[in-house]
Amino acid sequence: MDRKQLMPALQSKVDELKLLGYEQATIEDVWNCLMVKKWKKNKEEKRLFELVNDILSLRTSDYMAYIVAKEQKHDLWFTEEGLSELEQLF
Repeated sequence: MDRKQLMPALQSKVDELKLLGYEQATIEDVWNCLMVKKWKKNKEEKRLFELVNDILSLRTSDYMAYIVAKEQKHDLWFTEEGLSELEQLF
């Protein structure tokens, strides 16, 4: 999979997401989202037009689910600081 060949499609998807109000959208995030959501299970080599189709058909809801999951991994809930905040809540 040659990422360079896919740059126009990736940029187009990022531009679309930004038009929809997702200003934080980046090529890197779109690429990683596709790697996790669409291309993770594919063992066969996809053709260029199939990859472009996957990029352009990425749904906003799938992208946002990926971003939320990514951000949750970075939360501090299970550090000492996060645990003390949880104790204060309960």
